[in-house]
Amino acid sequence: IVTGLVMFIAAYHYFRTGQSFVDAYTLVDGVHVPTEKAFNSAYRYVDWLLTVPLLLIELILVMSLSRSETVSRATSLGLAALLMVALGYPGEVSESNNVRLIFGTLSMIPFLWIVFQLYVGLGKAIESQPENAQSLVRTARNVTVASWCFYPVVYFAGAIGLEGALATVVVEVGYTIADIISKAGFGVLIFMIAMRKSEDTSGSKKTAVPAE
Repeated sequence: IVTGLVMFIAAYHYFRTGQSFVDAYTLVDGVHVPTEKAFNSAYRYVDWLLTVPLLLIELILVMSLSRSETVSRATSLGLAALLMVALGYPGEVSESNNVRLIFGTLSMIPFLWIVFQLYVGLGKAIESQPENAQSLVRTARNVTVASWCFYPVVYFAGAIGLEGALATVVVEVGYTIADIISKAGFGVLIFMIAMRKSEDTSGSKKTAVPAE
């Protein structure tokens, strides 16, 4: 359900992003040139504000931890994800490379904390997962971190000398590739984990000896 919600939110905002891109650029003599309408990158950040916390929450939910630990970890990771995205937006829309670097660096603080929690904080919780699901949970965690590491690379592209059309293409295509992996790919892994754990639960019930 959460994976479906993430994909619905992402699909809507990608549709709006596409509309904004079409309005912001027009084809003249084989070259796309800017129109009087600015490209609205806020659609992407609104998408991330909603979906990034949900991606972490669905990983916590599928692990079936205790109620208290689920609430605690989902809340802390979700808030950290919100802070990470919120800190990145001012730099994204700024024309100053220095501002982009400052807010990009600030957004890396909650990002690194999330990575630490996924690898250290959830270490024992992952080890407690059913054997047939442990490898998939680790893969889901690794995919999350690996795809998220791609975002800073794209984010700082505009601050290291890339300008004009090249910078626009790198940013938009880079973010899109990262989104496909971190949302669609991650969602498939979450579904597979849920199926593995359901099969494990069903198998346990079938082999249980009824009390006399």
